[in-house]
Amino acid sequence: MCGFVGYINHPTTAEETLKKMTDRIVHRGPDDEGFYQDDNIAMGFRRLSIIDLNHGAQPMNNQDDTKVLTFNGEIYNYLELREELIALGYHFRTDVDSEVLIHGYDAWGEGLLDRIRGMYAFVIYDKTNNEVFGARDHFGIKPLYYYKDDENFMWGSEIKSFLDHPGFVKELNEELLPIHLSFEYIPSAETMFKNVYKVNPGNFFRFKDGKLSIKEYYHFEFKEDKSVDMETAKKQIVETVQESVAKHMIADVEVGSFLSSGIDSSYILNEASKERDITSFSLGFDDEKISELPWAEQFAEEINQKNIPIMIDDEDFFNIIPKAMYHMDEPLSNPSALQLYFLSKETSKHVKVALSGEGADEFFGGYNTYLEAGSFEKYERFTTKPMRKLFAQTAKRLPHFHGRRFLIRGAQDISERYYRVNYVFNQSERDELLRDNRYNGPSSAYVKDMFNEAKGKDSITQMQHFDIHGWLAYDILHKADRMSMANSLEVRTPLVDKEVAAIAQKMPSNTRVKDGVTKVAWRQASESQLPERIVNREKLGFPSPLATWLKEDKYQAMIKESFNSDIAKKFFNTDYLNRLLEEQKQGIANMQKIFTIYTFIAWYKVFFIEN
Repeated sequence: MCGFVGYINHPTTAEETLKKMTDRIVHRGPDDEGFYQDDNIAMGFRRLSIIDLNHGAQPMNNQDDTKVLTFNGEIYNYLELREELIALGYHFRTDVDSEVLIHGYDAWGEGLLDRIRGMYAFVIYDKTNNEVFGARDHFGIKPLYYYKDDENFMWGSEIKSFLDHPGFVKELNEELLPIHLSFEYIPSAETMFKNVYKVNPGNFFRFKDGKLSIKEYYHFEFKEDKSVDMETAKKQIVETVQESVAKHMIADVEVGSFLSSGIDSSYILNEASKERDITSFSLGFDDEKISELPWAEQFAEEINQKNIPIMIDDEDFFNIIPKAMYHMDEPLSNPSALQLYFLSKETSKHVKVALSGEGADEFFGGYNTYLEAGSFEKYERFTTKPMRKLFAQTAKRLPHFHGRRFLIRGAQDISERYYRVNYVFNQSERDELLRDNRYNGPSSAYVKDMFNEAKGKDSITQMQHFDIHGWLAYDILHKADRMSMANSLEVRTPLVDKEVAAIAQKMPSNTRVKDGVTKVAWRQASESQLPERIVNREKLGFPSPLATWLKEDKYQAMIKESFNSDIAKKFFNTDYLNRLLEEQKQGIANMQKIFTIYTFIAWYKVFFIEN
């Protein structure tokens, strides 16, 4: 795992710029550094050595020195591709997967992307054509950003590396603040910095003669195969996950695994333990009501694997917020990110690589919100659209009663109704919250295209489609990369894999969610591998005692100070913020609302005040 930066040379760029930019992301690769510069381009690299530890320095050239590569990630089928390339006459100087990419691009061009399996972001400079080619993996496990204005083009693994380039103009993209306040992340190529963009998952770019073009090479969509019954789906899951975990364990360093009390991480650890002994790492709290540690420790003991417990308290959590926001690059208010930071920090003291269970909920239908799909579909079958609108209008005028919220949401399209679209603040709440409402439109309009891609499919499938292209890509995988790499730890996700996705996309919805049960086929596959108490345990979703901590006087005072700061007054109506705090203390307000505002202020302070 590594990090890289690069830019098109400009006469005003100082020689030491590349070094400064690369040093900014030293946490991504503390083992080595490398640079390439000519009259046209500058490329910098930081390496975390995982495979062929003594070789594989980057930037890496091809055989005739006409192409230069920087690469972050792992290619899990590199040995097979290596044999193909040797048969084509290519000679290998190392045993690293990076060399497969540089020769593979030389042999197949962009067709290389159809062949590789892994997590990756890479950029190749073609000296002959004076062209830059960059690509990001299928689901966005590894990051790739670029900055473009009239004079400058630069790219890198993290936005913060751009801060040291003299051509980078640091500006807040304030138009996106309402979107961030709704989703807790930005579900598109845009970022909270003007002129800075993500290369979206499954996309590649070419930059030549001052012109940038971007193209999609992979796009996940559900394509149900009705011949896949429950037994077939179960068998495919068992076989494919077993193979994927084996691939994800390829390394020349020790591999560990994160372990919660849930089915997903337990499944991954159990499969990994069949390959060789593996140490797991679990996070715990003093509050036994929400701590998953006892469950995790018991399971590791049952399969005769070592487990290392990691405890976190309130001071650990709150003290690390500014640093976490710096490493996050963009504001992200998912509390589990802070827990993941500590889990990664302690894990990195023992291993360089850790397996993790992200992806099962999105691909196999694990979120409890998917259960509401049946109720709305039944309601739509027995009512007309005008009827639903009338019932909603009537319900809005009446005081609260059981079913009122259902009737109001029942008149909405799924792109408006699905709770993730207004996950934190809805439009009317933002009207009260924001000092400047010019950009405060409906959240659903920003992501309607995602839902349109799955139009005509059942509601469960539409929700899963959105979660894979939004929640998974821009929240779950983002925090997994940033919080682990902040601690120089490589996290691998065997369930976010194109072969696992290939079986998931063909599974009918009733093998994913059925009769009030989520992840049906996944649970049945797990029954043959795991104890029943793990398979059917209620989903907790990486819980934390944050809601309790926020009620303590010292944190109330700390947050109140933040909510009445100059930064807060610049963007928000502080009367609204103070009311939120008071309501939260009484157990009324949403904890996530308070944490979203607090982390945004912390992020803004780090990047725009403290620099």
